[in-house]
Amino acid sequence: MNGQAPIPARLYHESSIQLDEFQQICSRSVDAWTYPLACAVGQNVPIYDLAALDATHVTAETLSHLQDEWHHILHSGPGVFVLRGMYAPAQYGPTLSATNDAFDRIIARERASNHSKGDHFAASGSNDRIWNAFSKHGLEDPSSFADYYANPWLATVCSAWLGPGYRVTAQVNAVHPGGAAQEAHRDYHLGFMEADACAGFPAATQRASQFLTLQGAVAHTDMPVSSGPTRFLPFSQTYPPGYMAWRRPEFRAFFQAHYVALPLALGDGVFFNPALFHAAGANVMDRDDGGFRRVANLLQVSSAFGKPMECIDAIPLVDCCWDALLARYQAAGKKVADRDLDPRHWSRPAREIRALVQALAEGYPFPTNLDRRPPAPGGMAPESEQDVLLRGLAGGWGRAEMVATLERMRQDSRA
Repeated sequence: MNGQAPIPARLYHESSIQLDEFQQICSRSVDAWTYPLACAVGQNVPIYDLAALDATHVTAETLSHLQDEWHHILHSGPGVFVLRGMYAPAQYGPTLSATNDAFDRIIARERASNHSKGDHFAASGSNDRIWNAFSKHGLEDPSSFADYYANPWLATVCSAWLGPGYRVTAQVNAVHPGGAAQEAHRDYHLGFMEADACAGFPAATQRASQFLTLQGAVAHTDMPVSSGPTRFLPFSQTYPPGYMAWRRPEFRAFFQAHYVALPLALGDGVFFNPALFHAAGANVMDRDDGGFRRVANLLQVSSAFGKPMECIDAIPLVDCCWDALLARYQAAGKKVADRDLDPRHWSRPAREIRALVQALAEGYPFPTNLDRRPPAPGGMAPESEQDVLLRGLAGGWGRAEMVATLERMRQDSRA
């Protein structure tokens, strides 16, 4: 090394994760003067009164300043802000009512189907979840769908973080009285991975992940604090190894002791960086108090850049290569299918097989249809094509069984 310091490791290691550093980051406070267009700052969360901004006939220059403030909040500020009156009932009342009616019809149909839904961070049965509520809403009630997603504030906030060309998805969550709080977590992409899978992504990629997604929610009921609106830990998105840290009990304990939760009114919106530590709260409203449900339309908006340059169809390639791949696997030994083993310790043939699997098939299970392919029990994501190939190798599947399984997965993943 000629006396030079070694280059830094590309991965986060155990020594990278320090609670005291996290505590220091999350102990900062917001200076109200930093965000002059906000009407208030509550518990370190900037709040914007959109009705007041509309009343001043908002200009292009003001919109640009708003987007500057929102981007700064998400990037290096507290990581979350509230838009009061995003869907103000005075203007959007009929739209919200029709949309809620559409949600209720969808929930009733899906409940009647007796199809148990998986969930990422909540126990099944404690809530009513509509996966792909964006498409289902449009097909159920095109009129309210068009009015809802024509809201220009939605486009303004999405482009502030993601730029043009973003893609909107939505998932409705209706939490019943008695619904328990979630554990603190980070969100999609890396937040939906198990710890060992996340650890394999370089530190730079983990830091970049937050710039690919915007998280948001629109309140479809009033949300007093006792109903469990989302809990946030301001500034926690700026902790670099946070995707590795959020599962740790000491970090979750710190979140539990220091989170903030703001009440929301019907039609309010809240937007946050997906790397912000957050968790839905417990709905402790009295079960006899009208059976209050906390209903939110959860918006997950994706960057245009999360796509490959060309479309590759794995199935015909697997159909052609499977017999040779299986023969290689059987000659190399089953170690290659064990995801818990460090591939650096494998034999050359085992590494070659894993490399071929990774080149042939998708290693990422999204986008998918979470009604038909819910998160696996105890997990946060369904199988990927690569997972199926490894399972098939371990099981000694024939080519016809493997192709049929991939085709069924492809069909189940369609909207």
